[in-house]
Amino acid sequence: MKEKKLKVLMAAAECSPFWATGGLADVMGSLPSFLPCEVRIVLPLFEGGLDKREMEKLGVITVPVAWRNQYCGIYTLKKDGIVYYFVENEYYFKRSTIYGHYDDGERFAFLSRAVLEVARFIGWQPDIIHCHDWHTALVPVYKTLFYGDISAKTVFTIHNIEYQGKYDPSILCDLFGIDEKDRSIVDYDGCINLMKGAIVCSDAVTTVSPTYASQILSDEYAMGLGPILRLYKDKLCGIVNGLGDEYDPSVDKALFCTYNADDLGGKKKCKRELQKLLNLPVSDAPMLAVVSRLAPHKGIDLIKDAMNELIKEDVQIVVLGKGDLYFEQYFEYMQQISPAKVSAVIAFNKDLAQKVYAASDIFLMPSRSEPCGLSQMIACKYGSVPVVRATGGLKDSIVDYGKKGGNGFLFEGYSTDEFLTAIRRALSLYGTEEWQGLVRSAMSSDFGWKKSAKAYVTLYKNLLK
Repeated sequence: MKEKKLKVLMAAAECSPFWATGGLADVMGSLPSFLPCEVRIVLPLFEGGLDKREMEKLGVITVPVAWRNQYCGIYTLKKDGIVYYFVENEYYFKRSTIYGHYDDGERFAFLSRAVLEVARFIGWQPDIIHCHDWHTALVPVYKTLFYGDISAKTVFTIHNIEYQGKYDPSILCDLFGIDEKDRSIVDYDGCINLMKGAIVCSDAVTTVSPTYASQILSDEYAMGLGPILRLYKDKLCGIVNGLGDEYDPSVDKALFCTYNADDLGGKKKCKRELQKLLNLPVSDAPMLAVVSRLAPHKGIDLIKDAMNELIKEDVQIVVLGKGDLYFEQYFEYMQQISPAKVSAVIAFNKDLAQKVYAASDIFLMPSRSEPCGLSQMIACKYGSVPVVRATGGLKDSIVDYGKKGGNGFLFEGYSTDEFLTAIRRALSLYGTEEWQGLVRSAMSSDFGWKKSAKAYVTLYKNLLK
């Protein structure tokens, strides 16, 4: 007899192709399609990205947010076999940006209650409710406190432990609707910590790579949550993220020219055209690329400290990203003093990012901390050999050159010297037959979701035993 498909209800704040600010949206946009489950997804209905005329309105409910009952419209859309539910409340979600508002706590408390109210409303009983990051951290908390009629097991995934949802302890009842007697669930280190509540209440906690799961048990990486994670370590596991099928240089319409691992001629054309676009000299010099948020935990300080040595080499360096003003101004300054070697584009630009991945030869990602990382995987797929620090998902996805399956260069310590040594290892190989073999090895790396999707299904089934 054919095994019955598991029913999985996922919840998140963002999801490609609707709304995206980073890796969470990429995961939400690709993982569900690879799960051999009946997956439905609840998302907030933000402004832009979707026309209501494309969707079916299922109805209107009220969602309790502490003492308030708030309007919630429910819309649905089926796309690529996945059923999406969008919860509408213009007061909370009709904003110019997804995050960074004074009332984010209230907005995402509404979303978390709405997830459970939608589950009731649609009359579809999930086996698993899988929540992603702190924006939906209250789902397992509210389920524990108020929704005993929903029998589903809960899974909470930490995509980045740096963002936990911390709030003043005085608003526990008035904003989050949690009674004083239940304060201990979310009370931590003098504040309300929503991620702590999810860790306590979820049936399982995952994060986005095995190495990161190990690292966040230590105080160095746990951002203050080490004692809680160690207390609940038996429910914690790491499952590495995958890449969707859209990252393929043989069909990517954003590129100047398509190519594949068997014919890299198009990659050379991509490089020449990007050099022209960025006003860099057209040359065969190795192009080093950075596509990143310009923030310390991304290792940008190591890149900065290495720049003076790097520009002494016969290289070109392309930096694309936004972040700390200090780093933005530094890379713009380096472009001013070395315009033939450095191009700094201070922007988030997906189209240009694809062009940079395709044109570059070496991709720099020396992160201090990296839960999983997708950029190193994308770089591999486009034949830009990554130089990465052996941390988090970087360690789990990149194999050092010379080892079986080698697809990049790794270094261990968080130091400029080790970083430069790894870059010079790559530069010493550039232009050789071995380099071409390494590029092809990187492009053939298996970063698909199949193995990780299987791990999620195993986790779901174990919870239901």
